[in-house]
Amino acid sequence: MREQLEQRVSELKAEQQKGQQMLAELEGRQAELRQTLLRISGAIQVLEEMLAGPAAQNGALSSKEAVPGNGPVDARA
Repeated sequence: MREQLEQRVSELKAEQQKGQQMLAELEGRQAELRQTLLRISGAIQVLEEMLAGPAAQNGALSSKEAVPGNGPVDARA
């Protein structure tokens, strides 16, 4: 009986370790996703400000300003 209990404790510890590894990986992926979403949000904000600006209302954006990624925030980064 004791041997079975020790075996089960060993199995549960291994399972717990696997679970902790999976959780650490998911937390890393979550942090990466948050950074990506933050960059996208910043790019959206910059582009919306460009659209709302006086140059955009007159249709006077230069080709460099009109290309996403050439401005201060690059959504593809």
